[in-house]
Amino acid sequence: MRKTIRSFSFFNRGILVLLGVVLCTAVFGIVAWQTGSASGKSDSSGLSPKNEVRAPAVQKRDPLVPENFDCATISEKGIDWQENLRAGAIMISCGLAQGGVEMDADGGQDDFTKQLMRLPAAFGASDVDLITGTETAPNITQSETFTTANPDNPLQVISAYNDSRGRNATPINISGASVSTDGGTTFTRLTAASGQSPFPNTFGDPVVLYNRSTATWYTVWLDAACGTQGLGGFKSTTPSDPSPASWTHFCVHTGSQDDRNSGWVDNNSASPFFGRMYISYNDFNIGGGALRVAYSSDGGATWTNVGVTAAFSRDVQITGDPVTNAVYIASMNENGGNANFTRNNLMYKSTDGGATWALTYTGPSFQGPHRGNSGYFAVMYNSPLYWRHMGWGQPAAF
Repeated sequence: MRKTIRSFSFFNRGILVLLGVVLCTAVFGIVAWQTGSASGKSDSSGLSPKNEVRAPAVQKRDPLVPENFDCATISEKGIDWQENLRAGAIMISCGLAQGGVEMDADGGQDDFTKQLMRLPAAFGASDVDLITGTETAPNITQSETFTTANPDNPLQVISAYNDSRGRNATPINISGASVSTDGGTTFTRLTAASGQSPFPNTFGDPVVLYNRSTATWYTVWLDAACGTQGLGGFKSTTPSDPSPASWTHFCVHTGSQDDRNSGWVDNNSASPFFGRMYISYNDFNIGGGALRVAYSSDGGATWTNVGVTAAFSRDVQITGDPVTNAVYIASMNENGGNANFTRNNLMYKSTDGGATWALTYTGPSFQGPHRGNSGYFAVMYNSPLYWRHMGWGQPAAF
């Protein structure tokens, strides 16, 4: 990727290690937004509190905003708590958040950002550019990578990401992926004859999985073909082929307010759940953002959806232990957001293939990194207002 987000880490002593609390201060070139307040308190952004959102209907529709969207339903649908690109575009179009500045040909929106993006990587080997082919400003930004290697062929690697080049496509396509066949030395961005990725009608939020039991690659996104904003994706046994015929569509969950999906597959051939795929997510149609899991044992043909917790708890990442076959979800209690900004890391565990879940760890309360408020979320820089939420992580079984 052209733009690198560096991470810091903390450790929870126990069976899991939660890696990489990320100070996500990167500017989204697709949209940069701030969301409305969730606590009823005023804040420095001047945005309306969550329960007082009464903006006029959208006058000029962004391609990410549903046609005839009623801005008065933002609080009801939890859009001001959601983190996806579509939610951000809705907030901007309804006048409840500030939009970003379009990226220029240098890949930055101001001198500070341009200097930041030119910094060398602090760790590891040289960066590898995932974005091959034509780039046309202003839609030249990619973000939120999810990378997976084929355990049976480590030379085959896929990195999926949000990709702004399809922002104005019909149907919209804010999803992309790049494939490497040489172990990550080089990548080729998947580009169909249309000039877009083979993942139409999707809104980003990438997950990419390799399932050994079916020798198949799976991508999962926020998907308009699975409800207006459900979870769906495309699968392929020939991932280097960018043609739509190579990538066939499937639905994970038919919904309208899904958000923050992540995924894991049990590739242990000795496991009683060998080949089972898991997708965790927040469903803002249930309990103001209930934490949920969908799992499939038949190669994605059918999915079972179960609740992890009915109360809102931000989905961070799902993973599993390849030895014990237990599955874990790292989640975050955001304690109401806004000026509070305290956080607790949570771990949920399943030992029966995702059918039931138990809260097994609650971390100590800590103050999330921030310099100011913008509605429900934090800001890292007040001028211009860049925001991203204030803690992240990556669980790993030990």
